[in-house]
Amino acid sequence: MKKLFLVCVFLLSIMNKTHATNPKSPDDKTGTISGKVLDATLKQPLPYVNIIIKNTKEDILTGGITSEDGSFKIEKIEEGKIIVSIQYIGYKTIRKEVSIKKGNYDINLGNIFLEEAAEGLDEVTVIAETSTIQQKVDRKVITIGKDLAATGSASELMVGIPSVGVDAQTGDISLRGNQNVRVMVDGKLSNIPTAQLLKQIPSTAIKSIELITNPSAKYNPEGMSGIINIILHKNTMVGFNGNVNIGLTHQIEAKFNSSLDMNYRNGKFNLYGSYSNNISKNRNKGFISRPENNSEQFFKFLDKRQSHLYKVGVDFYLDDKNTVSVFTTQNTSESSNNGQTDAIFYNDASFNQSQLFVSNSDNLSSQYNFDYKHDFSKEGHNIELEVDYNIFEDDRPVDFMFLLGSNEDYKDFNNTDRKSTTINLDYINPLSEKSKLELGLEARLFNSDIAYASTGDSYNNAGVLRPTPSTAFDYTRDIYSAYANFNKQFEKWSYQIGVRAENVHEDAIALSSEAASTETFKNDYFELYPSVFFTYSPSEKNSYQLSYSRRVDRPGIDQVNPIKEWSSPLISSYGNIDLQPQFTNSIEANYTRTLKDKKGTVTGGVFYRIINDDMNRALFIDRTDINSGRVILTHDNFDNTTAYGMELSSNYKPTKWWNINSSFDLYSQVQRGIAESLTAPIETATIDDIETNVDEIDNVAWNFRMFNNFSLSKTVSFTAFGFYRGKNRSLQFDRKPMYFVNLGTRVGFAQGKGTFSFNLNDVFNTMEFAFNGKKPFVQNGAFNWESNTWNVGLSYRFGGGKYRAKARKNRDNNEESGGGGFI
Repeated sequence: MKKLFLVCVFLLSIMNKTHATNPKSPDDKTGTISGKVLDATLKQPLPYVNIIIKNTKEDILTGGITSEDGSFKIEKIEEGKIIVSIQYIGYKTIRKEVSIKKGNYDINLGNIFLEEAAEGLDEVTVIAETSTIQQKVDRKVITIGKDLAATGSASELMVGIPSVGVDAQTGDISLRGNQNVRVMVDGKLSNIPTAQLLKQIPSTAIKSIELITNPSAKYNPEGMSGIINIILHKNTMVGFNGNVNIGLTHQIEAKFNSSLDMNYRNGKFNLYGSYSNNISKNRNKGFISRPENNSEQFFKFLDKRQSHLYKVGVDFYLDDKNTVSVFTTQNTSESSNNGQTDAIFYNDASFNQSQLFVSNSDNLSSQYNFDYKHDFSKEGHNIELEVDYNIFEDDRPVDFMFLLGSNEDYKDFNNTDRKSTTINLDYINPLSEKSKLELGLEARLFNSDIAYASTGDSYNNAGVLRPTPSTAFDYTRDIYSAYANFNKQFEKWSYQIGVRAENVHEDAIALSSEAASTETFKNDYFELYPSVFFTYSPSEKNSYQLSYSRRVDRPGIDQVNPIKEWSSPLISSYGNIDLQPQFTNSIEANYTRTLKDKKGTVTGGVFYRIINDDMNRALFIDRTDINSGRVILTHDNFDNTTAYGMELSSNYKPTKWWNINSSFDLYSQVQRGIAESLTAPIETATIDDIETNVDEIDNVAWNFRMFNNFSLSKTVSFTAFGFYRGKNRSLQFDRKPMYFVNLGTRVGFAQGKGTFSFNLNDVFNTMEFAFNGKKPFVQNGAFNWESNTWNVGLSYRFGGGKYRAKARKNRDNNEESGGGGFI
């Protein structure tokens, strides 16, 4: 057998030599490149690998793809020196220089073995032990390691992210102390309310979180404090594979979440699906005291929730240059909030009230997405069309029952129907190895219908008690935009300049059964949003970034909807239909230093904002019920203001078994708002005694976070997290400091495919939202929730195959978050 093999090799070599020396036609000076591409580890053929032929100037001459058996043959290549580039997503690129010339027109490269790229392996099969923070040109990227991933839901994980705040009462997210922020998942903003969505995404499903505090012109310009983009783990390996996550949290009530991700890739198809849920009960309580009328309010709430999120999609690779992708997400949610509010007036018991309410919500959110991408011959040169359609329907009846007081029981009915369509066309052209042009067009069409009715009575503008009118609020906002970005790189520095042009049309009408109370609103405006980025890297250890952008905050539905959002015996919340957008000019500078022996990095940054037509809270005394101390909470526009701050974050590994992630952020903002007060005792006050003032405060707030991860062995680790939020002020309240400590442990099993975790949250039970206020009435209070919990989690990855991912872009689609909770 050995001799026969040698004979075959000898004959083949003679045939190849004879073929290579055969004279070609004098008129035919083209050659052929052939070969076979295989996986370096599995030694299996790789189909659909890109084979790109370039000249020495890196201009693309021709190309092709490998067949099912990994082989390729590219013909009619002009003679001369060429570069053969073998490229496949998830694998390292191989470049070979060859010469097509007389006597060497037919070149067989033989077997070419591709090795998997490290980043590809990290994305699918490897989750780092500890989280890392990386400062990039236009964003800060927090890669979620096993230390952060074992915290429970995405909402709980956010507490440990630098510069991010989570309102424990409402679940609202803020960035640098500002709730005007866009929250996206994989580059898209769902119609699902943010707080609801984050509670049902397991933290183990999150790969990284991007903090885009100064977005470029390519991004929608909405959100003063920037964009938070949550990147989920993707499973696009060949064959069938997936992962499952289960988590249980408990203190007083049980909270359960789980997720299942599955993927099947074979040939030209990539089929995937996922399911996640959140089934929970949550209790919280609080009180507010008002010494001026010697009254107290006591609150108790029980929130029950069942939400289920489904996603199904397919990527179809038409050929090496054209890809079509479609997916849909469906989210169903059923929730109820049972609450009791007691208002006790110690000086006059006739004002006492005790109110029970039951709020039920049944909503459905549907998303349908289509994406087509065409790659041109030149690497990185492509055009992409994406169409995204969202539907959100919510039915929310509320029963109000009075155990004490003169009010009669009544019901409120709220129905919401929202539709949005986004169409994007993006074009990218690498003009050279060091320069790139990006162009794009976008249309965003949004409509919301909100209907409100009530069986109860209310006071009209004349102070007369009468049946509450039914109201319908129809709001439309259409935005048409275009952007251009140009990027240029040099040896040690680079720059990017861009501009986005937007034309906005807004149309709103609030129709009431009382014709006199009908309100309308129209607004049309055209704006330009420029952005500039500079980076300078004098060495591998030092990097500097400087950026500028102009942004806008458009009011959200809850902020402009004049229909009552919620109420308690002494507070009602309404939107302001005349609320105008605010515009922000932001400049930011960052510095990153790699520590000695690459044991970690330190990133420091400063930012400064100038805000025009500042949009903020306004608190008015209820003219229809002055003597009870009832107030109206809404929004309004104020004069220009400024904000500035600094951030410092680091990742340091003092030993092989100890890793530290820490961050410190400090920000200051001048806040303006309307807060009315009374010039006479509340028991005898009239409308003439109401004094309206525009208050201004200079609020300085700071936060400190520290993660410690101790690796006891290759499979066992221990984590300790500490958080401290300093005292800070708002227009109505001075919030007291808050701090807590979380502890946890993780155990790996099944050769790294599985992880078991156990966590104790708020070990010393110190979390509390406590505050003092002076306007419109002197008051103090505190709210508590189930923070002293234990959490157990299980994560397991199943299936096999090798990584072959399709890169999907991140596209933002923006909508302002709601009006918030009581405070």
